[in-house]
Amino acid sequence: MVFSKIGESTLSGIEGIGRLAIFGITSVRKAGSGGTLLARIVRSIFELGVRCIPVIVIISTFTGLVLGLQGHHVLSRFGASEMLGTLVSLSLCRELAPVLAALMIAGQAGTALSAELGIQRSTEQIDALELMGVCAEGFLVGTRLFASAFVFPVLTAIFVLVGVFGGWLSGCVIIPADSPTYWSAVHQAIHPKDVLECLIKALVFGGITISICAFQGFNAHRLSGVAGARAVSLATVRGVVFSSIAVLAADYLITAIMV
Repeated sequence: MVFSKIGESTLSGIEGIGRLAIFGITSVRKAGSGGTLLARIVRSIFELGVRCIPVIVIISTFTGLVLGLQGHHVLSRFGASEMLGTLVSLSLCRELAPVLAALMIAGQAGTALSAELGIQRSTEQIDALELMGVCAEGFLVGTRLFASAFVFPVLTAIFVLVGVFGGWLSGCVIIPADSPTYWSAVHQAIHPKDVLECLIKALVFGGITISICAFQGFNAHRLSGVAGARAVSLATVRGVVFSSIAVLAADYLITAIMV
């Protein structure tokens, strides 16, 4: 009985991953459905990117402040305070910036996307698009996936830059230290491989986050077993939770491959 339930859950999970993959591929292939592709991509960039800039700046500032404070406190124990710039910049570039940026975007833009698509599904707007011969996946989701390929790397880069500045503010201004040494360590620590890993993670996390959140909202009525407002709320919660878990899992896999 137990093994049977485990097997059913495993098969169900594999089926769900397959459906998600088909959903994402169909959305990208049919992104031009309905016309006005460029205008919809620009609008998606505004929705996913511009509206998320304030929260990205705030979170990255405090992340850098904490890294600078804790880094100075730990490194000073070993007489290595001059390595603070290396610690802050590499921690942000390789791990914290792409992960935290993706989680923040999922929490703000991803939930809005799931709720929007869930409402459109419950009010039969998606069904109306399909009746008109428009691929709903491409029209509603494809442009957002294209936009994520631009938005996530840009917001991640902003996170890194603001976070490094926050580390300098905390480790060299609030706690008096040598600023030229900090910036010299930052300059020497970051290599092209680190930047490449950061951008790859941002691209992958963007595709994962938008695909999962959109998939949950698009299929809210099927995945929740209920309808109406309850289905929308469940889709929104599942979207942000599943995308956050997927981002952390993907982060480990990419790090294991590129380390």
